[in-house]
Amino acid sequence: MALQYAMTATANRGSATADTPLSASYPVVRVVGASRSSTHDEVAIEEPLQIRLAGEDVAVLMRSPGHDIELVAGYLFSEGIIQSRDDIEDIRICASETDLPSNVVNVLPSDRKLLRPSSWSRLSEGYSSCGICGKSTVDQVMRLVPKLDDGTQVAETTLYKLAQRIEDAQATFHRTGGLHAAALFSSGGEMLILREDVGRHNAVDKVIGHSLLNRDLPLRSRIMAVTSRASFEVVQKAANAGVPILAVMSAPSSLAVQLAQETEMTLVAFLRAGRFNIYSGGDRVVSTEAPQ
Repeated sequence: MALQYAMTATANRGSATADTPLSASYPVVRVVGASRSSTHDEVAIEEPLQIRLAGEDVAVLMRSPGHDIELVAGYLFSEGIIQSRDDIEDIRICASETDLPSNVVNVLPSDRKLLRPSSWSRLSEGYSSCGICGKSTVDQVMRLVPKLDDGTQVAETTLYKLAQRIEDAQATFHRTGGLHAAALFSSGGEMLILREDVGRHNAVDKVIGHSLLNRDLPLRSRIMAVTSRASFEVVQKAANAGVPILAVMSAPSSLAVQLAQETEMTLVAFLRAGRFNIYSGGDRVVSTEAPQ
């Protein structure tokens, strides 16, 4: 059976459309100095998403609605439950029995062995703020990630521009201030895809899921930029997807730096216009300083 990749508005949030609100307005009392005023504020929407394999519950993710099929595909790949698009026979949003959108995605794997719970690497909730909390063993967290032998190089001036390009593309963030973004760029700095979510891990999984469903993995010669800190799992997900260069806007953790070094990934953090720190793989970053 051919892969069913429903990405239309009728797929109930399979993709982000005008029918997929990412923010909601709430009344607030705004306090400035000693004065108070009543107004409304846009808040990022967070909802649970149930992932099922052939109807069996696998995990619950807290996420921003939209691009749910990409999120599930990326999550299953990042968790090692599937290895490629060929492992998915069918993936779709479950029909809702009410007027509310369905928050359930069911995946039919082509390998029926994946229907055994013992083959799943995570069996609990996945929280938007902490991607590895649901892991059941340390070995699963520290599983081997392949080394990245990609020789892609990027100019310093190209990296300087990534943060602004992401900010310009984050429509919902400008309304709420409450969403992370993950974006994929060419080595020349062209933005190829951007996804927003309340969880940085979810945003990364949406980008990876999009790439997997379009048979673009591994992501050789690509730069991934994330508007968050570099946690261990963000580095792990990017490395598993074959990303040679990862740039984040905030700080890295010690485990993230160690994993980047072990996998020979280029890890750039504290990325701003005109400055950044290189924690690993500096040979891929080409200096653009004029010769003396």
